[in-house]
Amino acid sequence: MPSLPRQLKPELEHEYIRFPELGYEPADEPGVIRCLAHGYPTPLARWHHHDEYELHLITATSGKVFVGDWIGQFQPGHLVLTGPRLPHNWVSMDVPEGGVAERDLVIQFPRAPIELASQHIPELREVMPLLERSRHGIEFFGMFPQAMAHWRKVKNAHGVARFGAFCGFLSDLVQCTDYRMLSNAALQSVDNDAQLDQINAIVNRITDNLSESQSAADVARELGMSESGFSRFFRRATGNTFTDFVNQVRINRACQLLMETDLGIAHIGFEVGFNNIANFNRRFLGIKGMTPSEFRRQAASRFGPKT
Repeated sequence: MPSLPRQLKPELEHEYIRFPELGYEPADEPGVIRCLAHGYPTPLARWHHHDEYELHLITATSGKVFVGDWIGQFQPGHLVLTGPRLPHNWVSMDVPEGGVAERDLVIQFPRAPIELASQHIPELREVMPLLERSRHGIEFFGMFPQAMAHWRKVKNAHGVARFGAFCGFLSDLVQCTDYRMLSNAALQSVDNDAQLDQINAIVNRITDNLSESQSAADVARELGMSESGFSRFFRRATGNTFTDFVNQVRINRACQLLMETDLGIAHIGFEVGFNNIANFNRRFLGIKGMTPSEFRRQAASRFGPKT
């Protein structure tokens, strides 16, 4: 009997598979704020993504967490906000015999209603930068008891009371200063829409031409700016030098290829613009904290234990 093809890409989670038996709230209950609680092991713990934002709190066990191209460790109190279509999974390594009844407390919510409401309710506008950053995944620190209390308050509320409790949770996340981005952040701040468009065009130029040589001098010349002026502008907008940003984008693309293809490491290095394997390995180690081969080995466990 032929073997099934090896899964490389994340599974897209659809509404029709969100059964109450797995811990989801019934789909026919009104409201856009959905709570979910489940233990481990569970069919829900898999390498997947979905269209909603997700607040994910771990209450038991420890292990490896995978968010996009980021690989890290988790333990009780681990709190992460992921954006739409950002793949993720938590794989516990210290599960007692028989598993645990509760490991994950989750809140899922869509963008459109929040964004639309923020156009008419000024108080909600402070949430939008947080949601934008969550495209890369955000880990919050020092919020375990607070986050658990917020989740239970949202879970036990209905209607306007639930939305109010949810806004209280978001407010604390907005005010939290002890956090980290789990992927390389693209843009930090720009002065106006014209500059944002300009930076986005530069980022697109970088990502569309990864295998080509790219320099700040070339881009500055295309924009009619001095190299020093462009460097200041770019660093203010991205928080990185042009060279560091290009290397981060290249390594991010390499991570994707390492996770989703069987291409050789040297081939991937050349594909993303490094002209020799030693330089690729050195840059990868500096940004990801591990070699490409170790990253591929660890990433293989993002699907969870084989059954």
